[in-house]
This record gives sequence, structure tokens and C-alpha cells, in this order.
Amino acid sequence: VQLQASGGGLVQAGGSLRLSCAASGGTFRRYTVAWFRQAPGKEREFVAALRSSGSATYYGDSVKGRFAITRDNAKNTVYLQMDSLKPEDTAVYYCAADPQIILSSMRMGDSYDYWGQGTLVTVSS
Repeated sequence: VQLQASGGGLVQAGGSLRLSCAASGGTFRRYTVAWFRQAPGKEREFVAALRSSGSATYYGDSVKGRFAITRDNAKNTVYLQMDSLKPEDTAVYYCAADPQIILSSMRMGDSYDYWGQGTLVTVSS
């Protein structure tokens, strides 16, 4: 499966952005999908994940209550709605997908075989 992330940009603190990740070339509805981010000089960080069933969601502690991951299987697209953005949310955001993710591995980037190219989110103070 190929993933194409989009929607990044510059936003003021407190604002909102919605990222999109369009998938092609696979049975998208069977994949667990996730968002990770990496800020300059920092390690990659788990942001959110959504199981193939579409009912179970998981979030990193730093974004819980502010971000929401959803998917539209008809459009082969996963979204990340980001509200109440903070300067520390500034990073390149990557979408990832994999058909076989166990719960204990969901927050680990190395568990995902398919990655999008990343989209830059910059939050100004």
C-alpha cells in the first residue's frame, strides 16, 4: 500500500489543522493506521492509532484530548484532527499502516511496514 500525507502548514497556538493520509494499492480497511511525528533533534513519537475495525483508538499522552484520529474506508483515507495546537506540536507528521499489528506493538514505529512521506506542521507561539 502507498500512503500520501497532506494538510500540514503553519498555524498559531490554539488553532487547528486536519491532516489527511490517502492510501492506495491495498485493502485499506484491513490495516491498522497510525500517525507519528518527529521534531527536529528528537526521536520519533507515537501520536495516534486506529484499528482496522475503526472502533478502537489510541493516543499518545501529549495529544490525548486534543487530537482525534478517524478513517473513511470508502475514501481510503485516515485523518488526524488536531485542535488546541501548541508550539511543542511542531514536527513532521507521518502516517503509517500495517495489516498485522498487535496491541502491544501499536505505539512502536518499527511495527509498521508502510509509511507516508511526512507533512510539516509548524505551530507559532
